[in-house]
Amino acid sequence: MTDQRTSPVTLHDVAQEAGVSLATASRALNGSSRTVNDAYRQRVLAAASKLNYSTNLSAQAVAKGSTTSVALIVGDISDPYFSSIAAGVIKGSDDAGLIVTMSVTERSTQRELELVRALRGQRPRVIILAGSRSSEEEHQGALAQELQAFESNGGRVVFVSQHELPFDTVRIDNYGGARALALELVALGYTRFAAITGEHALLTATDRLAGFSDGLASHGIMIAPDHIVTGAFTRDGGYAGALELVDRGIDDVELVFAVNDVMAIGAMSGLRSRGIEPGRDIAIAGFDDIQTVRDVTPALTTVSIPLFEVGESALAVALRPRDVGVGVVTGDGAGAGVAGASAERDVAVATSVVLRASTPGIAVR
Repeated sequence: MTDQRTSPVTLHDVAQEAGVSLATASRALNGSSRTVNDAYRQRVLAAASKLNYSTNLSAQAVAKGSTTSVALIVGDISDPYFSSIAAGVIKGSDDAGLIVTMSVTERSTQRELELVRALRGQRPRVIILAGSRSSEEEHQGALAQELQAFESNGGRVVFVSQHELPFDTVRIDNYGGARALALELVALGYTRFAAITGEHALLTATDRLAGFSDGLASHGIMIAPDHIVTGAFTRDGGYAGALELVDRGIDDVELVFAVNDVMAIGAMSGLRSRGIEPGRDIAIAGFDDIQTVRDVTPALTTVSIPLFEVGESALAVALRPRDVGVGVVTGDGAGAGVAGASAERDVAVATSVVLRASTPGIAVR
């Protein structure tokens, strides 16, 4: 009767089976930059296969300082904004031979900090944080310290958001995109507006509302304070915001701007529930150009962000040497090099206005 082994196969066992030193076996299996004689490498691989040996990734992480994983932290994976960015990160990671692990903060700064602390112990090669920053983040200082400690040990950090913390950032021009949208809508003949926005501390929401308001102001148009409502940065927040606007009275409003597309879609449903047909009785516009808005009725006017390319760009920034400059990300994923770019990079993402049936224009409607 043959004894069956119950303990895990070790690297020492593989080295002994292959007839090589422990160091040679380690270099052959763990991707060392030091060259291993091909005959020895083949012997080690054959021994590992025979013994059913699997590499200890945790031990590799300790030895190398990082794994081949990319840690992606998003606010809400059910939001197509974040899932589109995640798809880009995953594609870029696949191309680079890396594996993505994803965590969700549920838009909680406390949860974000806890996740970063936990992830540091797993030693990922990269941490990408995709989500709106808050102007009232009580945990921001602690978060910065955790991420700086991570980078000091060889990791890389990239944000997809506003450029506020001292890390590489793929920055979306929320203000400029919203301002451009306002100018296009005024050109269509709209002069009386309402807005549905997120909480005041949410920088994405405040930047977009500020850009939209400033675009209107350049034509002498203001949004009345009682025509601006605040709610959750979600579909349900948009639905509730639309009902609140109707209850306040919007008979004189021609167009409702929601600061993101999921809120705009919720607002369309809320308006319909009160017998108001979007695109016919009142125009509506959003921001992000998530895929869903092309299929809703009427198709939604919005500001397009190349979200998939944003995700790819975030990963590319993390993998570049720090002294390589980067520039603007466009809808085709192109990036222009920047001469003399600093080690701390701020990658701008171009946006563009997309006019659709939800804003037919005053003359046409």
